[in-house]
Amino acid sequence: MFIGVDHGTTAMRFASNGTGNAQVIRLEVPRQDIAVMSETQVISLIEENFGVKSNEIKMIAVTYSMGDSITSIENIRHVQNRGVRSLEGAGKKTGGGSRVFDAIRNSGITAVVIPGIHDKSLTDPRLNVFSHSTSPEKIGIAYHAFCMGFDNFVLSDISSNTVTLGVAGGKVIGAIDACIFAPGLIHGPLDVQALRDVDAGRITANDAFTRAGVLRHTPFSDRHELLKAALKGDSEALLALDTIALFAAMEVSCMQILLKDYGAVGEVVLEGSVGEVPRVVEKINAHLGIKCHVLDRWSAAIGCAEIARDIAGGSDNILGIPVNF
Repeated sequence: MFIGVDHGTTAMRFASNGTGNAQVIRLEVPRQDIAVMSETQVISLIEENFGVKSNEIKMIAVTYSMGDSITSIENIRHVQNRGVRSLEGAGKKTGGGSRVFDAIRNSGITAVVIPGIHDKSLTDPRLNVFSHSTSPEKIGIAYHAFCMGFDNFVLSDISSNTVTLGVAGGKVIGAIDACIFAPGLIHGPLDVQALRDVDAGRITANDAFTRAGVLRHTPFSDRHELLKAALKGDSEALLALDTIALFAAMEVSCMQILLKDYGAVGEVVLEGSVGEVPRVVEKINAHLGIKCHVLDRWSAAIGCAEIARDIAGGSDNILGIPVNF
């Protein structure tokens, strides 16, 4: 069995790749819940839910945080500092991802760590004006799309944040991270007022990032409240979804320009808890004048499992990312 691990914004997701006639097995645990488990409990959780002993798992592919200190897919036992430059920076920290990473590393299970895309990556150097482009789980989503037959495409993952990635000729050519352009529900780029607030010491830059999504302009506290209100036709909820759809479509268009430089047009793939919402999909379709393909929130974990399967089968690169294992 091969297993993929998605270090998501709100939860850790584990999935198998459904080898042969076997069905894909899925497991989702909130990050704060898994943070309080011991490493032994984490491995037992995996064994029990996937119906295997740890020595029967052929390989696990792990994503962790931004993955910005590695440029290749690496053996988990050879990676320093869990593959990140620093834990300081953008995003919420709970300890769940660290617990899972360390549990797998210390378990003896064969495992690899997937990098993010950043300024040291072997992607289009023009995008290296930014230090970070996307975290590793987006590579999992993109590989799942690749395994489905997409070779030239733009992937936009829309949920707590919005991140868009381009693939041309089966290789990742670049990405646009959450703090650069399109807002999600919670995270987004810092505008002028946010910069003023940071300079004045009223908030930190990370606080500003985690308050820059569209939810801050609504009376809703989370995605569930917003989507429930949208179903009832609430004008503020609908405006929030329409805003996300507009900016996501604009970001996709930007990435399509990059694909043209590689002689590709590419299809558009949407994923994420907001990217799956029918109104958002319809709006993006209308903005772009196309019909987007929609994947579900398990695509990252399943894609990581497919990465593990293909590395175990001898692949020396994944979407153009070297395998150093």
